[in-house]
Amino acid sequence: MKCRVCSGRIVIELRQHNAAFCAEHFMAFCRRQVERAIDKFSMFEPGDRVLVAVSGGKDSLALWDILVELGYAADGLVIGLGIDDYSEQSTAFARDFADQRGLTLHYHSLQDEHGFTVPSAAEATKRVPCSSCGLSKRHIFDSVALDHGYDVVVTGHNLDDEAAVLFGNVSRWQRDYLARQHPVLPAANGFPRKAKPLVRLGEREMAAYCVLNNIDYVVDECPMAAGNKHLEYKDLLNTMEVASPGAKHAFYFGFLDRAAELFSAAVEAKSGRPDENISPCVVCGSPSTNEVCSFCKLVELASRPVPVEIDTRRDMLDG
Repeated sequence: MKCRVCSGRIVIELRQHNAAFCAEHFMAFCRRQVERAIDKFSMFEPGDRVLVAVSGGKDSLALWDILVELGYAADGLVIGLGIDDYSEQSTAFARDFADQRGLTLHYHSLQDEHGFTVPSAAEATKRVPCSSCGLSKRHIFDSVALDHGYDVVVTGHNLDDEAAVLFGNVSRWQRDYLARQHPVLPAANGFPRKAKPLVRLGEREMAAYCVLNNIDYVVDECPMAAGNKHLEYKDLLNTMEVASPGAKHAFYFGFLDRAAELFSAAVEAKSGRPDENISPCVVCGSPSTNEVCSFCKLVELASRPVPVEIDTRRDMLDG
């Protein structure tokens, strides 16, 4: 098989597109898919300031690289989550990427700035780590974007991610989540615009893009994501993709074309105008439906000193 564009030696075959590409035309293909997503969903304009949520993984670093190649003014943001060596490695890869290319990278630490880590938050809340992790990242992404005047926050969620999330939401008919499952969420009620430019590309393509562009990234999954249903849904969809190439794309974009607006309209009709219940958090000023936002409640709970049990019998004997 030869490259579909130039008939040169191929580096990757994409069965869902019935095509194969050489290195040069594969990278052009990836950039074109990102451009198509940005244009189709009106994610942002060429003059907008873009903040890339960077994890140190292949998807976010590849996205940042592609946006820069396309000429966008894109800076990065990495968050120290305090997940042992994993967080340190992730941050190191993000910093190396930015340093090598002379790009701006913002860094924020949960421990240094808010007094807790994802593991300690999970212990304090008695909930899965992904819950406090996602809440913390969303809050910091929003705050940094607004404080520094960015027009949009973009994340490295790819087609595999979005199809897996959709699968989980459909299997439980999570109507409110389905109503928000869109590649771009407009700025509203004090929240910045958010977009996912990689929705037309999968994990395999992003891994190949990083290899071909000599982009080093953290390979391991987050150690605290073990048992996450999201990973199981990915495995199921990958099995379906092997049997029917293009199935993930058809599933996800079929939902966007035929059902997404129906769920959005239904939720809006039931809840009325959601912005009527939004007001600034009394602690941090972020928009919230409660007097104190969920993140500030998490900070208050997760940063409390841990009680230490004292063996009073030993003290009495020692005395």
